[in-house]
Amino acid sequence: MIVRQAFFRGTIAAGREAEFRAFVQDRLKPLWLTFPGLVDLRIQFETARDEGAEPIPLALAMVFPDAEALAAALQAPIRFESRGVTAELMQMFDGRIEHHVFDAG
Repeated sequence: MIVRQAFFRGTIAAGREAEFRAFVQDRLKPLWLTFPGLVDLRIQFETARDEGAEPIPLALAMVFPDAEALAAALQAPIRFESRGVTAELMQMFDGRIEHHVFDAG
């Protein structure tokens, strides 16, 4: 299994936390669930962190059976559509998104 994770490092605009979470659930999750080859999707909202640790209000994990399936998903039209919607989400977020790929075999 291959896991591609996205870490949203930064902060949600003050007072927009509930809106941010609802946007992810209502607008992005339905798109992410249609990525070709997707085996599992995990959307995680941070509830606590170590003192001094950088905030990661949102972590996303997409699981694929292998690297080829991940590569196909990254070229799929739905990925580019979801990136446009993610740009809307970023209007209520001050930070950056990092992507990491892990072998979970």
